[in-house]
Amino acid sequence: MIEFNKPPFIGTELEYIRQAAEENNKLCGDGPFTKKCSAWMQDNFNVKHAILTTSCTHALEMAAYLSEIQPGDEVIMPSYTFVSTADAFVLRGAKIVYVDIRPDTMNIDETKIEDAITEKTKAIVPVHYAGVACEMDTIMDIAKRHNLKVVEDAAQGVSAYYKGKALGTIGDFGCYSFHETKNYTMGEGGALLFQDENYLEKAEILREKGTNRSKFFRGQIDKYTWIDYGSSYLPSDMNAAYLLAELEEHEKIDRKRMAIYNYYHEQLRPLAEAGKIEQPVVPEGCVHNAHMYFIKARNLEVRTKLIKYMKERGVMCVFHYVPLHTSPAGQKFGVFHGEDKYTTKESERLMRLPMFYDLSEQDMAYVVECLMDFKEW
Repeated sequence: MIEFNKPPFIGTELEYIRQAAEENNKLCGDGPFTKKCSAWMQDNFNVKHAILTTSCTHALEMAAYLSEIQPGDEVIMPSYTFVSTADAFVLRGAKIVYVDIRPDTMNIDETKIEDAITEKTKAIVPVHYAGVACEMDTIMDIAKRHNLKVVEDAAQGVSAYYKGKALGTIGDFGCYSFHETKNYTMGEGGALLFQDENYLEKAEILREKGTNRSKFFRGQIDKYTWIDYGSSYLPSDMNAAYLLAELEEHEKIDRKRMAIYNYYHEQLRPLAEAGKIEQPVVPEGCVHNAHMYFIKARNLEVRTKLIKYMKERGVMCVFHYVPLHTSPAGQKFGVFHGEDKYTTKESERLMRLPMFYDLSEQDMAYVVECLMDFKEW
């Protein structure tokens, strides 16, 4: 069976974990490896602050809090996303306002945002699907004119770029995921990114259970105390050790993933030219990170048959999000603004192919062979 995903393993991860346990004697949060991961992101993505968290979900929760989202506020986002994108703002009492997506990138349709803005709107949450950037110039312009926060859900966008800027560094806040399904992993983990120095102290207090513990460890105060609302968003330094090994070898991981993406894209072109599938689109100015490779079948019926057929031939292919506005909680906590022209329709066509660091050339070729042999397009 060719699995859909396997977490990357470079080879130095276990040595770094050993160092954390045996040499550093520091397994909890904000140890040497945590600090190195943060510094690596700051240096490589040209962002002033990158705070490692226990998940992208928690990074989004921190961003919602730092954006001062209050009960009754409205937050605009696509419905085609993971539940965490909405959950983080629902926890603050916000109403979610979904707008339609673009059929080419599966990202939020920037032309639908402005019409959804009301006097209650406080933030826009673009989701960079498959590591392909949303149209950020337009979104940032809208946000500036309406005095709105922009929280980038860049869970899939680590090491992807929009007009030379790293995804997650363009809006007020950016949120990364280092879950085992992502290009670089720490098992469970994430990061919160921001440029504005004014958020730093509040973010540190929030992340450290509401205390000024970070200042204490830097020697800025002689004891720490409870300052404000907070929670525990610090990952273990062992997890950070695993992640650092992969960040240091990111070019190696990037090359392999891009090779897989390009192979699929080239080999499946005949199916696209024959009108049997649609392939991913990367707009001008966007540099993607080969986070996933998907194809779109004609409709839900064909996709269902295709997934079943691929599984029978030993290849795990999977669909992705069920649009949030069609779920019980999505309807309870939000509303779809305008017409659902593409969100549901496109989500029912999309199927993701196996994509992971250790995928062999032989297995890649077999995936393509199976797709080429499928007769019910």
